[in-house]
Amino acid sequence: MKKKIIVLFILIAQITTVTAQNFKFGKVSKEELEEEFYPLDSTADAAYLYKYRRTYFDYNKNKGFMLVTEIHERIKIYTKEGFDKATKSIVYYKPDSGENVSVSSIKGYTFNLSDKGKVEDDKLSKSAIFDEKLSKYRSIKKITFPNVKEGSVLDIEYRIESPYTRNIDDVNYQFEIPVKHFETSIETPEYYTFSSKEKGYYFLPVKKISENKSFTFSNRNRSVLASNNGGVVNKSDVEYSTLDMKFNIDLYEAENIPALKGGEPFVTDIKNYRGGTEYELQSTKFPDSNLEFYSNSWENVSKQIYESSEFGGEIEKNNYYKNDLQNVIADTNNDFEKVGAIFQFVKRKVKWNNYNGIYVEGGVVKAYKEGSGNVAEINLMLTSMLSSVGLNAYPVLVSTRSNGIPFFPTIEGFNYVICMVKFPDNKYVLLDATEPYSTLNILPERVLNWNGRVVAKNGNSSWVKLTTSDHASDESMIIAKITEDLKLEGFIRTKFDNFSALNFRVNNNHLKNEALISKYEENNNIEIEDFKIENELDLNVPITRSVKFSSEDLVETINDKVYIEPLLFLTQHTNPFKLEDRKFPVDFATAWKDVSRISLEIPAGYKIESLPEPLAIGLPDNIGVFKYQVQELGNKIKTVSVLEFNSPMVPPQYYAFLKDFYSKLVAKQSEKIVLVKI
Repeated sequence: MKKKIIVLFILIAQITTVTAQNFKFGKVSKEELEEEFYPLDSTADAAYLYKYRRTYFDYNKNKGFMLVTEIHERIKIYTKEGFDKATKSIVYYKPDSGENVSVSSIKGYTFNLSDKGKVEDDKLSKSAIFDEKLSKYRSIKKITFPNVKEGSVLDIEYRIESPYTRNIDDVNYQFEIPVKHFETSIETPEYYTFSSKEKGYYFLPVKKISENKSFTFSNRNRSVLASNNGGVVNKSDVEYSTLDMKFNIDLYEAENIPALKGGEPFVTDIKNYRGGTEYELQSTKFPDSNLEFYSNSWENVSKQIYESSEFGGEIEKNNYYKNDLQNVIADTNNDFEKVGAIFQFVKRKVKWNNYNGIYVEGGVVKAYKEGSGNVAEINLMLTSMLSSVGLNAYPVLVSTRSNGIPFFPTIEGFNYVICMVKFPDNKYVLLDATEPYSTLNILPERVLNWNGRVVAKNGNSSWVKLTTSDHASDESMIIAKITEDLKLEGFIRTKFDNFSALNFRVNNNHLKNEALISKYEENNNIEIEDFKIENELDLNVPITRSVKFSSEDLVETINDKVYIEPLLFLTQHTNPFKLEDRKFPVDFATAWKDVSRISLEIPAGYKIESLPEPLAIGLPDNIGVFKYQVQELGNKIKTVSVLEFNSPMVPPQYYAFLKDFYSKLVAKQSEKIVLVKI
């Protein structure tokens, strides 16, 4: 019994030691430096030993409330692959005009153990801190730590101060590397009401408390008085005033948060799936002021955005394009043709400057005259033109794939706008004139993020699905033969349709044929004799690629037998899904279909010894199917392979099925035709 009590005492002491560990900035322990790997994940190249954040509102009599965030991070480097953590990048808002966010009080150290086991430090110098302009709105602080080695511990702290008190950055508590100890507090005054929403697939409980705080201000009053001897006396009095208010505080604290690494295929942005909490301002109520709501409902969000002069007000403007528009629709015969003509006109007239946003910058008139604009200017202009010719056109608010999905009413959650035209039969088309190669209902990949919010002038709003029901389609037909000297010669024609056609044009139209040929040869282990692409610029028809090829590497001979894969160089040899378990969905962006038909002529003097057996498998809920068949027809072998996904997204609960599905697909496609001499 006595031994049990001693063991229990030791365990309690160990837990207390861990909990009470000193994370004072600039004080690193020898034990932290001696640690050779992360205890709970030996594959981690680095880890946050401590990740601290405090976000609070500070009050200044002259400036009012300011949003302040204090950061302290301690990072352990285990391997050379973790050296990238020795460069810290802080992106912050710094517009060409107007108030900016400031990043200041940057301090840092690199700690190492000397050969004699002594803790040594290298201080971060000012010359290792660079400020670069990313765009007209954002800059980046780049910080490079000195003398980084395997085993180093990096310690950094800094302060961010913002006048934009409506925008609290997300609380992120899961990252690409694990976290040993995590602490964050969000402290908001009673005048602000924020809603919070968990995101990702890792959750932390939040502890909510309240606390009263006081702000004291001084005012110096100067007065001029007459003295007894007739002189003048300057008197200065200091008056003090106090502002009391209640603060609501959210506290997050955790130990040993696992990493959620990238690298898996078919992910929008891995950051969207890491655990965290989003904050959104719902209302404000200042002393002697009315209660003001911001984003308490989707209808409120939509109405507030539309009523902005930088959104709905821009749609109302139409004088600048009236004369040109009459010429654009002069030869159209129906509403559908009007949509197509105006859509193509806007794409030609105004080029996208690569800036997102739901609000205009310089305005639609300026963008029209200069031929360049942001997303809002281009697509609000498109909406205005379509409306002006009698069509039911509406702006659609979107959050891009890299921006995450807005699950609760939010203004900040939208960063893009497209256009919808609704016809009398309730059918509709979605349009994005920022992409030169887009077509009706075929949006660029950055936009394909679940649903968009349609907003109308009268305040009504509703959701609309952003993905089309038409599958992205790749259809390949190969006619080939094995020559008498056991080489392969053939012709392949591939047709790309819908979203596949858009992607092909975006990725390849800017390249010369020489580059395309070289890439195709390298990827498929063939030699190209003739190469042709058709319909690069005719967006109304699928794009096609025709290739005449030969290869000495696709036919294998062993002991007078010939082996060849039925799909030739179209065979999929590896399963893209390698995780044991995946906590986030597989996102294909759109439904898609890949069809391959191959006719292979066998050489004279040979016969078929064996062919792969047919296979037909499917995923639950009709998510996807794979059909595969190889048949002998005279001296030819006909192969048909169909891989089809009917949903753009596979939920994580189906990941095990999907992984097994692809394992069977890869195994089947890798089976070979066997020929023997007659």
